[in-house]
Formats: sequence, C-alpha cells, structure tokens
Amino acid sequence: MIVDPLPEAWRFDAIGAPWRIDSRVPLAPVVQGAISARVRIFDLAWSRFRPDSWVSLVSMAAPGDRELPVDGPELLGLYRELHTATAGRVSPLVGRRLETLGYDAAYRLAPAAELAPVPEWEAVLRLDGERLELLEPALLDVGAAGKGRLVDLVGGLLDTAGVTEWFVDASGDLRARGIDPAIALEHPADPTRAIGIGRPGERALCASAVTRRAWGEGLHHVLDAVTGLPTRTVVATWAIADTAMVADGAATALFFDVDPAFLARHRVEHVRLFSDGRVDVSPDWPGEVFT
Repeated sequence: MIVDPLPEAWRFDAIGAPWRIDSRVPLAPVVQGAISARVRIFDLAWSRFRPDSWVSLVSMAAPGDRELPVDGPELLGLYRELHTATAGRVSPLVGRRLETLGYDAAYRLAPAAELAPVPEWEAVLRLDGERLELLEPALLDVGAAGKGRLVDLVGGLLDTAGVTEWFVDASGDLRARGIDPAIALEHPADPTRAIGIGRPGERALCASAVTRRAWGEGLHHVLDAVTGLPTRTVVATWAIADTAMVADGAATALFFDVDPAFLARHRVEHVRLFSDGRVDVSPDWPGEVFT
C-alpha cells in the first residue's frame, strides 16, 4: 500500500501476480509493449508453472552443463549468497518440494503422499559464470528473488523510455523513481492495518508474509531448504535495498537466521514480525514502526 500514489495507473498480471505501475502521465503503448515483452521473456525462462519454460525443460533433461537464461547469472549469483548467509535455508532447489506440497502448476494445494526431498546445493548444482551444471535433474524455483529482479528490469525500461516519475508495485515488491513514497507495512493478519511506514526513496522495498500463497494446515511458500518445511518463527518481513532483487531475496532470508555481513554488504534495512508478536527493526530503518 502506497500513501499518495501518482495519478495514472496501469494494471496487469505478470508471473502469477497482479502488478501496478503508477506514473504522472499515462504510459505510452510502446512502453507498455516493451514491458509486456520483457515479462514474457522472463516468464518463459523461470516459471515452473509452464511446461515449456527453461526451468521446466531443464528439470526433465539429463544431467549436464547448459547456458543460463539472460537473467541467470545475477539471480543465481544472489542465491549463492543467500544460501551461504542462511546456512543453506534459502535455496533455488526447493521447486520439486513445493510441487509435492501442493503448490504446483495445477494448484492442487494438497500434499502428495510422498514429498520430494530438497537436494543439497553442493551435491547437485554447479555455477560457472553464465553456465549451470546440474549433476541430477532438479526443478529450480527463483521465487525468493525473481519477482524483485523483474521489478528492476521493468524500472530500467521505464528509465530508458524517459519516464521520470514512476512507482512499480509487483504485489509487495516495490520501487520508485522521482518520488518519495511512504509505504504502509501491511499487517499480515489484517490488510486493513499497518504496523509501520517505510520510506525507501528511490531504493526498493520488498515484503513477504506467510499469509500470502498459503494453503492447507500450516503450509505456505517460504520453505526451509534444510528441513523441507514451511518456516514458523517469523510471519512477515520487509527489506529495503539498492535493488528490488536484493530486497526481495533479503526479505526471504530474514525468515531465518541470516548472516549480518550479508545485510551490511548490501546495505539492507529491515523490519520483521515474529509469530509471538515481537518486532525486529534495523537501527537505520527509514520510517517508523507503530508496535
């Protein structure tokens, strides 16, 4: 939720979520077309919900070395950092586990009789610049940082088109240019309430909560890759960073014990809400927290 949005809004769906781009003047059709085309490229690479995507095809192929999609080095490079910073709890190798828990292309939303294990990074995955090697078939899921990466790409297209004032809201992954937005931190249990305000300026603010993409008894999308189970201790996070990709990834990492050096290296400011009601706020959070 943004306080005092810009007057024009373009709404569309992308990578399984509602998006909204606010601007001072309506976006030209050519700009909308460029954004739609970039979304299609990203979706064709990373969506595990479509059988023709790169991640789906790789998951069914024989083990081997292959070239990464255009956004792969940045995304999986950040995942490597997140994996290390959380002692393995954030991993792109949770895709098959999420499927068997019911969060699959058919949206079964019911766990299978047998749950797929989460492979260990070191046993399965090798990264070398723009190439990836899988030592055994695995379904990658980049949901912890992928939407943030796409927000950065969309923002870059807006900048290139000469749009000087814009605000991108990709269902909780937010970034602005030319304005100073005040963003309400939505309470995960009551969307009519806020626990505080964030003022990221032209940095990105990304939020995550266990009440989003939740199904069944205690099932949601934030998995601990070590246990294979949904996290329980933290229920909502907000992170501010220089890019939406990093803010998105940090928002996921903050559900776990995360190395402070990672947060410091990327200048991440954060708020997180624990299941017992405690709130953890970084010292330089730009805004306020009400409770």
